[in-house]
Amino acid sequence: MPAAIVPKTDPLAGLPPEWPEDLLGQIQDRVHAARRKIVVLDDDPTGTQTVHGVPVLTTWSVDVITRELQNRFPAFYILTNSRSLPAPAACAMGKEIGVNLSQAIRRTGVPIEVVSRSDSTLRGHFPAEVDALKDGLGVPKHPCLLIPFFPEGGRYTIDNIHYVADGDQLVPAARTPFARDAVFGYRHSDLRRWIEEKTGGRVPAGQVTSIMLDDLRRSGPARVARQLNAMTPGSYGVVNAASYRDLEVLVAALLEVETEGKAFIFRTAASFVRVRAGIAPREAIAPEALTADNDHGGLFVVGSHVPQTTRQVNTLIESGKVKTVEIAVDALLNDARCKREIDRAVRAVGQRLKNGEDTVVFTSRKVVTAVGDEENLTIGQRVSASLIRIVRGLTCQPRYLVAKGGITSSDVATKGLGVRRAMVLGQLLPGVPVWQLGDEARYPGMAYIVFPGNVGDDRALATLQERLAPKTQHTRSSKRQKELL
Repeated sequence: MPAAIVPKTDPLAGLPPEWPEDLLGQIQDRVHAARRKIVVLDDDPTGTQTVHGVPVLTTWSVDVITRELQNRFPAFYILTNSRSLPAPAACAMGKEIGVNLSQAIRRTGVPIEVVSRSDSTLRGHFPAEVDALKDGLGVPKHPCLLIPFFPEGGRYTIDNIHYVADGDQLVPAARTPFARDAVFGYRHSDLRRWIEEKTGGRVPAGQVTSIMLDDLRRSGPARVARQLNAMTPGSYGVVNAASYRDLEVLVAALLEVETEGKAFIFRTAASFVRVRAGIAPREAIAPEALTADNDHGGLFVVGSHVPQTTRQVNTLIESGKVKTVEIAVDALLNDARCKREIDRAVRAVGQRLKNGEDTVVFTSRKVVTAVGDEENLTIGQRVSASLIRIVRGLTCQPRYLVAKGGITSSDVATKGLGVRRAMVLGQLLPGVPVWQLGDEARYPGMAYIVFPGNVGDDRALATLQERLAPKTQHTRSSKRQKELL
């Protein structure tokens, strides 16, 4: 029987009280003492949506990783964008990064813990890329913990059912549009059965360890530590969570079993990283810190096709405060028409920006699909590559730049802006990270807003545009951005 859609208040109100002790300070002390670096392989750039003051790399040579292991930051991200790749390419990349991490560890002696950060709605190459990463690291028997909890996006795991908030309802993940993804679709909301499904039955649901909310809230770190210690080599576990305090209890237990030599690999959403690295929450960034000192328009680049994004784009357009440039996907997929469509868009976007008009460039909302997974990924790659050509064709710097969707924001950063290393400043809206671009980027020091496709209410883009709209006087951003680090 599929899990039911329920009013949001019902399961949350019926939970036992949170563990009474605030554990974050204790976690920070232990993280600092252990000097263990948290390395996050992010399958799109949206995984930085809960942290601040940490680097993001878009390259991963042994020399690059070695330098990051030796600096003062508690964590760093490696942007793989592997969700946009076919499974064999994603796995080859994961194994390569694992090998490079192993070599960097031998050079530096710095211990690490590795997180494979992926989508909070369960899309991605699982378990294949996690297995490849473990092989590259030389730890094939590490147990794997699945932790998709992400409250900023309304993702909760209760009684092993993963829910996605939709207004005042909690919808089991398998009943959402995300579960019908052309490449990463699935049938089960119970995470134990989801693991069985994704492993093709290799890992039966009954063999998956469940860390329940009763364990986290009533019994606390000692009980959870015993459960973690009992996990066998190569096994899987799922973690229920409905608040950040639940993650604090989990991390306190993890830090305890680490001292006894137990080690794990993690497949998580964004929230776990913040707690595991001991990063305190921070208030949203003030909009005036994020705009360049020019009179150009701001630019929204939208590639995501999830229904949530489409509603947000429609609301933004209906506000009447932006100009629009729509890109016909069928033209991008036609060799004879593609260049003409891109050239038209470059001219239109460039003129609007120079006129000081905030502009949204977006792909037509009708989803184009093919028969197989690789063909669908190829369509996505071609559309994203076309958006990049539009960004690269611009001759003026936008006053601000928002990229909507994981693959889109990754490609805009790496291929459109030439980013090799950025710093996460924090969040502009819940779950919406902001990067400060490095000196090597096309627009050095610029604030780059990474807006996930599946985050925010229907007015989220319109709200963001209103906050970033020019005031009577521009405020220089570079000094303010440095203060945020």
